[in-house]
Amino acid sequence: MSRNDVSAAESVLTTTRSAGGEGRAKAQASIEAKKGREYEVRINNYRQLTEAACQAGPGTIGVAWPDEHEVLLAVAEARQLGLAEFILVGDEQTIRGEAERNQVDLTGMTLLQEASPQAAAQRVMRLIADGEAEIAMKGRVETRLFLQAVLDKEFGLRTGRLLTHVAVFEIPDFPRLILVSDAGVVIEPTLEQKAEIVQNAIDVALKLGIEQPKVAILAANEMVNPKLPVSIDAASLAKMADRGQIRGGLVDGPLALDNAVSVEAARVKKIVGAVAGEADVLVTPNLEAGNMLAKSITYFARGIMIGVVVGAKAPLIVNSRSDSHAAKLMSIALSVLLTK
Repeated sequence: MSRNDVSAAESVLTTTRSAGGEGRAKAQASIEAKKGREYEVRINNYRQLTEAACQAGPGTIGVAWPDEHEVLLAVAEARQLGLAEFILVGDEQTIRGEAERNQVDLTGMTLLQEASPQAAAQRVMRLIADGEAEIAMKGRVETRLFLQAVLDKEFGLRTGRLLTHVAVFEIPDFPRLILVSDAGVVIEPTLEQKAEIVQNAIDVALKLGIEQPKVAILAANEMVNPKLPVSIDAASLAKMADRGQIRGGLVDGPLALDNAVSVEAARVKKIVGAVAGEADVLVTPNLEAGNMLAKSITYFARGIMIGVVVGAKAPLIVNSRSDSHAAKLMSIALSVLLTK
């Protein structure tokens, strides 16, 4: 088991696996007791995220080419928890063989036959377009092919908004979830695209019960410098939020990483503002910076990353193949919450 599995996320899974059917029954009873009650508190960890998603009620997820162990285990456990129902699209014989080898129960799931990963991705998008699924999930499909299917005009999944990736981290000994964007889709965003990245991240944060999310636009330091275009963009985004062009959150920048997340660092540098030291969302200058920040949190701080691509008519689960089934499970929970 990877070190990234030792978390609140894994404790949810342990509950469902312990004592066989008795353990699963206890976990399900706990979830059922909470269903129908609005989740009124801010979500600060993955256990609370799972509870909130279960209370929201099951969604239906189409999974493209899910013939790998970690994906199948995640969807099976998500179904056990009552998070979602699943439509698995791919080579049926291969999917069943992989499930049998790894003792994953596919009972209650629908399997649809397709001959290739590309065809499977397109079939999943058709399910979304026809209202048969609410969420699309990538299995063993290249991200490029998966997103191409999302953008295919035939399926009408475009909304006019920019597709962006929002990562959510649970970090040991850190008191709240941290969102990072964009670490996966937009390579070198323009100022206009950065505004959409910020808005999408705020919308996700609001679904996590974070009232007026605090957004830090990151740069090398907190000073506006005409020689550093990133700092000009950051200051512009902060002013755009002041003028109502970005809504639902508090936006400040430029801020360096330390004074975005550490109250003490902000105090020492005499940085005053609602976001300083208390950021919920970190917006990076480009994909490279976002990707490096995300992996630094994962490998140095032992944080666990889940994520979703937003901006289409349905949430898109685009986990890395190297992600554990626990991370995939929590990404499912996040996506279900976003549909409600």
